[in-house]
Amino acid sequence: MSRIFYGWWIVAVAALGLFLGAAPIVVYSFSVFLAPLAREFHSNRAAISFAFTLFGLSGALGALFLGRLVDRFGARKIAIPSLAIFAAVLLLNGLFFGKIGYLYVFYFLLGLVGIGTSPLAYADVISHWFDRLRGLALGLMMFGMGVAAIIMPPLLQRIIARFGWRDAYRFYAVAVLLVAVPLLILFLKERPESMGLLPDGDTTPRAVHKNHADQGIAWREASRDPAFWSMIAAFCLVMAGLQGCLVHLPSMLLDRGSGVQTGALAASCIGAALLVGRVCTGYFLDRFFAPYVAAVLFGQAALGMLVLALHGPAWLPFASAISVGLGIGAEADVMAYLVSRYFGLRSFAEIYSYAWVGFVISVAIGPYLMGLGFDRTGSYRLPLLAFVFPALAAAILIGRLGPYRFGPQRPASAAMEAQAEVGNP
Repeated sequence: MSRIFYGWWIVAVAALGLFLGAAPIVVYSFSVFLAPLAREFHSNRAAISFAFTLFGLSGALGALFLGRLVDRFGARKIAIPSLAIFAAVLLLNGLFFGKIGYLYVFYFLLGLVGIGTSPLAYADVISHWFDRLRGLALGLMMFGMGVAAIIMPPLLQRIIARFGWRDAYRFYAVAVLLVAVPLLILFLKERPESMGLLPDGDTTPRAVHKNHADQGIAWREASRDPAFWSMIAAFCLVMAGLQGCLVHLPSMLLDRGSGVQTGALAASCIGAALLVGRVCTGYFLDRFFAPYVAAVLFGQAALGMLVLALHGPAWLPFASAISVGLGIGAEADVMAYLVSRYFGLRSFAEIYSYAWVGFVISVAIGPYLMGLGFDRTGSYRLPLLAFVFPALAAAILIGRLGPYRFGPQRPASAAMEAQAEVGNP
């Protein structure tokens, strides 16, 4: 009986790291903290949303250094300490109270250390363990974050209702320290070569003799490549609106007369769609041209935001939530896949980190702009409509990327068989 390729265990432990990372409690569950924070700090939605913006901006600042550190020291030495420090900041949330400025400091620190718990580090590991199955592996890795996006909003809503928002952060921190950190220490391995294995579980070397981890270009070259900037622009254009919808959806439903639990359920619908979208997207990335896959996802996300701006039957917001979730599901795994195929693995983490900076800034700004639009107009309709057109532009832009520079490789035996077939019609 054949053994399971250890790379799939790497995928599982990376998924767990993402399940208990910064994104599930700060990004996907910020919506359920929005009202309690506004009450405690006596502020409006735009002011509280600015805390989330600071989280994103500090995360972008951290990402500027994270990729280079991962390339130099390895993801293991970055991800594990980052998780532990992130949990410590959550545990110490009681130090930040009274003035809203303290809330801003709290979220700034969460973003600065939380970036090390993001897909940035884990995607580097997965991209080295997998080549032909990289899309599926990245999608399954993001499965952990998708599951968290379903479970965490209603779970944390219940904890907040019973114990308060500060204890919700503390419960989460304890789970990180007792579950995620120990398992990552035990099972996370950097490269298949360290265990005498090959990417994808192959038993024969690649068709090319050069190690696939050495293939690629340096950040300096990538920074001058139009494909890199087109990629970043597309993700920035679409993700600002999608993140704004994610954070403000429960508030949108509350304004329409729905209950708190209905809002949390809608947030979970986004998580469910995100979960399905990430796994299915990963599967499609290995079988179809990735920019076209991303273009379809961005286009239907624009449609979801358009529908969400319209008032209609009670089920309509949930349909829109599913559409938004599918679009968000194209974030980290598609971006990581595109970076690996257009720029290779030589400086993957550094190039991916710079791409992540632009992505995180747009994600950080989106909720603030959505909240600001509501405060100025008294409705979410105008800001939602304003985000539709950039999303459509993103779909067009991402679909215009050229062919891969570093496509999937085949084992040497498969390559020789293919040559034999060509030589012997």
